Amino acid sequence: MNNISQIQTPFIQNQSIPNVKPASQVEGFGQIFKQALEEVSAAQNTSDKLTDKLVTSEVQDIHEVMIAAQKASLSLQMTLQVRNKVVEAYQEVMRMQV
Repeated sequence: MNNISQIQTPFIQNQSIPNVKPASQVEGFGQIFKQALEEVSAAQNTSDKLTDKLVTSEVQDIHEVMIAAQKASLSLQMTLQVRNKVVEAYQEVMRMQV
């Protein structure tokens, strides 16, 4: 018969966990959502600029323009879905009886 030994986790001592911020530096949902909206806006602006350059023949690579447009579109769709889920969650909380 084979003996099965117990699996043990290594003891971690005095090691900091990456990407964990102290409580004083934790960002709220509003701040994270604001940053996401700024990134979506930047993607939209990039897409618009590349489209304008394509029309004026400054950009020859249509693939670059189409990729930027798709990135902007997907960013906006994801943002709208997150917003919808937040609104649904808020409405669900408001329906709760106290």
